[in-house]
Amino acid sequence: MTTRLIIINGGSSSGKSGIVRCLQSVLPDPWLAFGVDSFVDALPARMQSADSGIVFDADGGVSVGADFRALEAAWVGGLAAMARAGARIIVDDVFLGGAASQQRWREALGDLPVLWVGVHCETTVAAGRELARGDRTVGMAAQQALMVHAGVEYDVEVDTTHAESLECARAIAAGLG
Repeated sequence: MTTRLIIINGGSSSGKSGIVRCLQSVLPDPWLAFGVDSFVDALPARMQSADSGIVFDADGGVSVGADFRALEAAWVGGLAAMARAGARIIVDDVFLGGAASQQRWREALGDLPVLWVGVHCETTVAAGRELARGDRTVGMAAQQALMVHAGVEYDVEVDTTHAESLECARAIAAGLG
């Protein structure tokens, strides 16, 4: 079975979204892109500041509760169903739980072939991007830069500290074989 899923993990402001857009451009077949930011934006407003949903702390920390996890499981299951139905999918995610987050994906995906991609970026560079964006809580990039990769196993790893999105996308595309 050919790879139908590329799951990209990296901290906030590491450059994942730019890489995803470039991947869609360089890959010969059409790939759909879905990101955790879109999932969070789709949540009811009341869940974006509730302990059972997702909470963004003033220092950049992020915590999620039971209602968030239940909807996240449904979202992941839906993406898996799309891949099983023949869609090629790129997922832009932030593994707040490191290896435990990857394990949740593995359980939902079962035997679907996945290319696991880690996107790294030096903390100071990601923090600078975070400030320039203006749409993130200051401190989020620094908090996530290392913790999202803790215990996670990858097929391909890229570093956006000095590499452009297109260069990273080409390296990922080469990992598809």
